[in-house]
Amino acid sequence: MISIRIVNKNDIGQIALLFDAYRIFYGKKSDFEAAKMFLLERIENKESIIFVAESAENKLVGFVQLYPLFSSTRMKKLLLLNDLYVNEDYRGKGVSVQLINACKAFCRTTNVCGLMLETAKSNIIGNKLYPKANFVLDNEHNYYSWDNE
Repeated sequence: MISIRIVNKNDIGQIALLFDAYRIFYGKKSDFEAAKMFLLERIENKESIIFVAESAENKLVGFVQLYPLFSSTRMKKLLLLNDLYVNEDYRGKGVSVQLINACKAFCRTTNVCGLMLETAKSNIIGNKLYPKANFVLDNEHNYYSWDNE
């Protein structure tokens, strides 16, 4: 049984392990201490909302991180679903869907107008997951980025 809840500072060690694994998945070098500090800053400064998936054994097995944005045309807060990761041992068991559903419920209860995300075209699992979770692929707009790294 998996339960979903908002992260707290007591979870920092476990969530940092997951976050580090997430970064490694995206080709970054492991840096547990930096991951821990990054997440602690987000939590302490209330700069993101992090939901965690917790097993019956109190082990964190997945997370989703949301960052606040604003929609000028809708004049409401919008959330960027920036990070979603599930431990390999728990994949294919609906944990990602549970995490996404928690995000949607949060939007409904806090008057957030929606969620947006991006994923690589090569992310086969994500590109199957998000339409199943009722996300709509935007084929009408161009996505541009500028990177200072």
